[in-house]
Amino acid sequence: MTGKLQLGVIFGGRSGEHEVSLMSAHSAIEALDKSKYEVIQIGITREGKWLSGPDVLAALESGQTNQLDSVTVLAEPGLNSVFRITENQVLEILAKVDVVFPILHGTYGEDGSLQGLLELADIPYIGAGVLASSVAMDKGLFKAVMQANWIPTADYTILLSSLIRQNMEQAISQAEAVSPYPLFTKPANLGSSVGISKCVNHSDLIEGLIDAAQYDRRVLVERGLDAREIEVSILGNEKPEASMPGEIVPCEDFYSYSAKYIKEGSELLIPAPIDPETAEEARRMAIKAYEAIDGAGMARADFLLDRKSEKLYLNEINTIPGFTKISMYPKLWSASGIPYSELMDRLVDLALERHAQKKQLVRTYGDEG
Repeated sequence: MTGKLQLGVIFGGRSGEHEVSLMSAHSAIEALDKSKYEVIQIGITREGKWLSGPDVLAALESGQTNQLDSVTVLAEPGLNSVFRITENQVLEILAKVDVVFPILHGTYGEDGSLQGLLELADIPYIGAGVLASSVAMDKGLFKAVMQANWIPTADYTILLSSLIRQNMEQAISQAEAVSPYPLFTKPANLGSSVGISKCVNHSDLIEGLIDAAQYDRRVLVERGLDAREIEVSILGNEKPEASMPGEIVPCEDFYSYSAKYIKEGSELLIPAPIDPETAEEARRMAIKAYEAIDGAGMARADFLLDRKSEKLYLNEINTIPGFTKISMYPKLWSASGIPYSELMDRLVDLALERHAQKKQLVRTYGDEG
């Protein structure tokens, strides 16, 4: 026995954000205190195959996964293990896990799917539960919940991808009813700016709808604001804290995938150069939104600050924010007094705290059980 906490880190996944997940996992694993944690790397391929073994990250990046073991986690409570699947389709315990850190961005990782499996298995995990994950992931549903809580969001509509493919004229009409151009088209259930287009005219809108419809069965069309991009990190369970706000100054017209991860030139301004009242309002709104979806562990709230009216609009909440070296979530906490390594410790503690709280709940009623 090493006395270390067995921490399963899951990354990769069946998502357009697969590469971003690998980058996040690199930074997170590097920041973990190896004297406290025994890290079990679990990589999920683009096809959904679960793999473990020596340096899974490097193997997934290179595509050389032949030396890795096929693994799985069973939904039965009490096992708390990662199982190796042998060539004879027999399950063997590869490693026990005390807590799981799912660093999976996008579908099948950030949308509540994996969280549901971990809930069934009764394994503690870092981050939001099934409900908060799924609500925050779907941009249309998230906006509806924000509007119900009087939190300002940009005007929008939701289109089915089937409508876009079958009746583009009707789809265009519904989209253009949102507001004058520019409009943004986005897959409803993806992040990292994958599939997002800024549309300044009719032909742009057609291209943007077709592109977004590739990634999801629902497409969000949103009013384009002339706005600054302000972000706030959130940490905690029932008493969440908000970091100081930061500002993204993209090297492109908006903070696209290439502006985030490929091109150089985007700036992260920490703290954001905004007045104290606006900063405090962003922090207040971030916590209110987090509580409205029953957030847990961590999240990053992204705002649009209208350049003319100086009004704040909540754009989205990411329940598994980026953890790369250039990501705002850890950078904002570092600037707010919590360094990366301590942040990881806090997240693990929050996961164990939330799991212990759930274990106290009564699961039977009356004479049952």
